[in-house]
Amino acid sequence: MFSMETILEPDGYELIKAKSGREALKILLAEFNFALILMDVKMPNMNGFETAALIYEREKLKHIPIIFITANNYGEEHIFQGYRSGAVDYIYKPVNPDLLRAKVAVFVDLYKKNYQLIMHEQKLIAINKSLENEIHERKMSEEKVNELNRQLLDNIDRLETANKELDRFAFMSSHDLQEPLRKIRTYSDLLQVKYKRLLDEDATKYINRIQHAAERMQALIKDILDFSQISNDANKFIQTDMNVLVQEVVADMHDTVDAKKAKINVKLLPVLNINPGLFKALFSNLIGNALKYAKKDIAPMINIYTEIDVNNKEAYTINPKNKMYCRIYIEDNGIGFDQKYAESIFDMFKRLHSNNEYEGTGIGLALCKQIVEKHHGFVSVLSQINVGSTFIISLPLNVLETLHQ
Repeated sequence: MFSMETILEPDGYELIKAKSGREALKILLAEFNFALILMDVKMPNMNGFETAALIYEREKLKHIPIIFITANNYGEEHIFQGYRSGAVDYIYKPVNPDLLRAKVAVFVDLYKKNYQLIMHEQKLIAINKSLENEIHERKMSEEKVNELNRQLLDNIDRLETANKELDRFAFMSSHDLQEPLRKIRTYSDLLQVKYKRLLDEDATKYINRIQHAAERMQALIKDILDFSQISNDANKFIQTDMNVLVQEVVADMHDTVDAKKAKINVKLLPVLNINPGLFKALFSNLIGNALKYAKKDIAPMINIYTEIDVNNKEAYTINPKNKMYCRIYIEDNGIGFDQKYAESIFDMFKRLHSNNEYEGTGIGLALCKQIVEKHHGFVSVLSQINVGSTFIISLPLNVLETLHQ
């Protein structure tokens, strides 16, 4: 064995020696993963054939090739016995160094390639397991997304049902409240007229307060009715000349306009595919607010005009998904307000002033927002205290049909 060590160690191999078959078996089972076994046929206690048979009974050792080293040229029967025991080759003594190095190099190279294949297989198994886990997780995620979508659709259905029921409730409740309010106003008027001479100053003041509260209640009910009917009327779109519509709104406010000596300038407005009833309520609220919140001792000046972003018209023609907007401005010189309230004023019942200063229900601007959104647009406002406010109605250009010349 010394001669074999001398031959093989210069090639960088690590050699482990065993003095007997039992010692070799113990080392193989306990410590190392070997590339090759060089085994002498003649050994103490157990010969090489017996040792090879025991080695190959162990599952973990079956892959290790065995080369028998022998000084005797046994007959074919003994050679077959060696092969049956698991030997892959024989080397005869005296050992030919070149032959030994060549055979060892072949089996070590096979061992390395086999090891690489095993590592590659394990890597592929790990990748496959990872893919299986990823596929499973994706399926689980898809199922969760589908379940969330189903829940979302169910919630949307329930919300739509609840909104419709709420609208019906608001309509019915408001409608039913009209009759007792009319009676309150009628009987308070009769009380004031019939018993005017019998009523002292306090009684007259109380009746006036009753009438005023009833008027405010009727205005509130009317606004709630208007608000609840938006959903029902939103789909009744027709081509409407905005110039005519605004003129009708201004005509309805003739007395207030004259009383305040207001000047309303209406420039060229488009013909839009809209719901005229809803837009009439929209302009009525916005122009009415401009008159209501005018400065004291200064005549209201209201400008109504249109602006179309023509710079984007080419992009709109090429790709209709790029929305352009037609913007309608209602500009006044009134008392204005702090710009920090620009979003909150469109909330239901939001008011920046008390009833003692300016009457109102706090529903008008919420109604305006709902109307514009039903037309797939949006409404915004720019304002400055003691300078005035500008309300901007923005509508997608695809609702614009034609523009008067």
